[in-house]
Amino acid sequence: MKSTLTIIVLFILSSLKAQTTISGKVSDPSGIAITGANIYLDGTYDGASSDDNGNFSFITSETGEQTLIISFLSFETYSLTTSVTQMNDLQIKLKEDVNSLGSVILNAGTFSAGDNSKASVLNPLDIVTTAGAAGDYIGAFQTLPGTSTVAEDGRLFVRGGDANETNVFIDGLRVFQPFSATANNIPTRGRFSPFLFKGTNFSTGGYSAEYGDALSSVLLLNTIDEPEQEKTDLSFISVGLGVGNTQKWKNNSLSINAFYLNLKPYQEIISQRVDWIKPFESLSGEAVYRHKFNNGLLKIYGGLNYTDFELIQEDINVPDGINFGLTNRNLYMNGSYKGSLGNDWSINSGISFANDHNDIKINSTVVDNDDNSFHGKVKLKKRFSNRFKLSFGAEQFITSFTEEADDPNFETFPTSYKNNSTAAFTEANIFFSKKLAMQVGIRGVHNSLLEYTKISPRASLAYKTSSTSQISLAYGDFYQAPQQDVLKYNSTLDPEKSSHYILNYLYQNNGRTLRAEAYYKSYDNLVKFDTNQPLFNSLYNSNGDGYATGLDIFWRDNKSFKNLEYWMSYSYLKTERDYRNYPTKATPNFAAAHNLSLVTKYWIPDWKSLVSGTYNFASGRPYNDPNTGVFQNQKTKTYNSLNFSWAYLLSQQKILYFSVSNVLGFNNVFNYQYANTPNVNGDFARRAIRPTADSFFIVGFFWTISDNKTDNQLDNL
Repeated sequence: MKSTLTIIVLFILSSLKAQTTISGKVSDPSGIAITGANIYLDGTYDGASSDDNGNFSFITSETGEQTLIISFLSFETYSLTTSVTQMNDLQIKLKEDVNSLGSVILNAGTFSAGDNSKASVLNPLDIVTTAGAAGDYIGAFQTLPGTSTVAEDGRLFVRGGDANETNVFIDGLRVFQPFSATANNIPTRGRFSPFLFKGTNFSTGGYSAEYGDALSSVLLLNTIDEPEQEKTDLSFISVGLGVGNTQKWKNNSLSINAFYLNLKPYQEIISQRVDWIKPFESLSGEAVYRHKFNNGLLKIYGGLNYTDFELIQEDINVPDGINFGLTNRNLYMNGSYKGSLGNDWSINSGISFANDHNDIKINSTVVDNDDNSFHGKVKLKKRFSNRFKLSFGAEQFITSFTEEADDPNFETFPTSYKNNSTAAFTEANIFFSKKLAMQVGIRGVHNSLLEYTKISPRASLAYKTSSTSQISLAYGDFYQAPQQDVLKYNSTLDPEKSSHYILNYLYQNNGRTLRAEAYYKSYDNLVKFDTNQPLFNSLYNSNGDGYATGLDIFWRDNKSFKNLEYWMSYSYLKTERDYRNYPTKATPNFAAAHNLSLVTKYWIPDWKSLVSGTYNFASGRPYNDPNTGVFQNQKTKTYNSLNFSWAYLLSQQKILYFSVSNVLGFNNVFNYQYANTPNVNGDFARRAIRPTADSFFIVGFFWTISDNKTDNQLDNL
C-alpha cells in the first residue's frame, strides 16, 4: 500500500513539473503592441495568439530545449531556441519584413517593366502597344523621361548622352549591335521581336555595378522563362510577313520567330525625300530554347538578321548626291543559366557572341568590315537574410575588328584592332528596415588595348516617407572605351568617364504613379579630334569634358477613367560638352532642352477595339550656322508628332490593325547641312535635314492559333 501511494505521488509531481507556462509580450520595433501574432512551439499544437496589449500565455507539457515561433503578417518570423523553463515573461520585438508589400524600393535612375517589379511603371504590354513605336520596344522607351527625341536616328539618347552611351543586354549578357543597320538621317529599329521578352529594366543613370562600359544608360531585356502554352502567331502587314511558333514538351520549350520586311510598297505610295535605288529590305529570325532543371533554368537565344538597301542621299556639297549602299549580316547568340546552389546561394552565368558584317558602297569607294565580339560572365549571390544580400562576379569581353576600304583612286586601306577587357564586381543590398535600404557596389575593369585599370564605386539609398511615397539618392562613376570609329585608328586614349548624382521621388497609390528625378552628370576624358570625322591622320586626345543636368517627371494613371490608361513624361535638360571636333564647349545637336510625351490607350468594348494615341514634343535643337561665326548658336523649330493606332478584334484571336505616325503632317526639321565653301556673296548655303517622309503607316492582320483559343497578339502591336 505504501509503495502504491509513493508511485501516485511521484506521478502527480512529475505531471505538475511538466506543465510549464510560456508567456511574454509581442511588439513592433517602436514598442507598439502587436495584436493577433501567432505564437507556438515548433512541431507541437501548443500555442496562443497575442491579445490587444500584445500579451500571450499558454501551458505546455514539453520539456527541455524547444523552439518558439512568433509570426505576424508584414513582420519577419521570430524564433527562439532554449529550454522551456526560460520562456517566461519574454519581451519580443518583431522586425518588419523588408520583402513585404509597402517596403522601400531601390529605384533611383531605373524604370522597371515586369510582373515582379514593385517599381514597375510600364508592363510588357505597354512597351509594344504604344502608338508611333510601330512595335519597336526602343520606340516605346523613347516616351519615358530622360530620353531625347532624335527621330532621324531611332536609338536611345539619355540625359545629354549620345546613343553610343547606352548598352543593351539580353538575360544579363551584352548585345553588341542591338540596332538594325541604316544610313545617316534614316532612323533605325531594335533588332529583336518584343514577343520573346517578359520584362525590361531601363536605367537612365546610376545603374548597378554589375554593368559597365556605358556612360549614360543600360537597357536590360529578359526573355520569357517558361511559355504558358503552345501557339502559332501569323502576321500580315503592308510592309512584311511574320510567323512565330512556341512548342512545349516535358521540361523543354522552344519559341521561334521570323519576319520579312520590304518597304517598297510603302515607299511607292508615300512620297519620299530620298531616291531609293533598292528599297530597304530585311529578313530576320530568332529562337529561344529553354530547359528546366530541378534547381535551375538554361536558356539559349539566337538571332540572325540580314539587311540590304541602296539609295542616293542628298548632299549640298555633291550636286548629284551620294550613292550609298549597304548589305549587313548580323548573328547574335547567347546562352544563360540561373539556378540555386543551396544554402541560399544562387548563380547566374552565361556567354554571348556576335558577328556583324557590312558591305558598304559610298560612290566608288567600297568598305568591308567584320566585328566579332564575345562576352562571358559568372555571378554568384548569397542571401544571408531578408536584410542582407551580397552578389559578386566576373566577366570577360573580347572584340576583334577588321576593315578594308578600297577606292580606285587610292590603295586599299586596312584597319583593325583587338580588345580584351576583364571586369570584376561586387554589390550588397542592405535593408535596415521597411523604410530604409541601401545598395553599395564597386566595379573594377582592366582594358588590354588601351592599357588602363579603373575602379568604379556605385551607391544608392532609399527612404520611405509614407505608405505611398519614398525618396532615393544614387551616385556612381562610369567608364567607357572610345567608339569603334576611333579605336580603329588610335588605341592610346584614356577611357571616357561620367559621374552621376541622382535625387528621386516616387509616389504609387491605387493605380497612379508619380515619379520625379533630378540629376547632375559630369563628363571627363571625352575623345577629341581635329577633323570633321575620325580619320587615320586625325590628331586625337582625351581632353574633352562636359556636363548634363536636368529634371525628369513621369505620371501614370490607370484608375481615374474607365477603360483608359495614360502616362505623361516631361524632361528638362541643360547640357554642354567639348568633344569630337568641337572648338569650344557647347550643347550638341541631339540635345533638346524640353521633351514631352503623352501616351493614351483606350479600350472600347462595344467596338472590340484598342485605340492608342501618342503625342511627342521637343523644343528646338541647336545647330551651327557658319554664317554667324558663333558655334552652335542657332536652334531648329520645335518637333511635333501625333501618332495613332487602332487594333480591332475581328474575333478573339484575329486582329485588324492600323497605325500611322505624324497624323497631322508636322513639318519637322532635325538639323541643317551647310556648304563647305561660301558662295559668291560670301554666304554658306544650307539644306534642311528632314525625315524621308512626313508620315509612316502600317495596315496589318494578326492571327493567333492556340489551344485555349483566347490568346491574341495585342501584346505585339
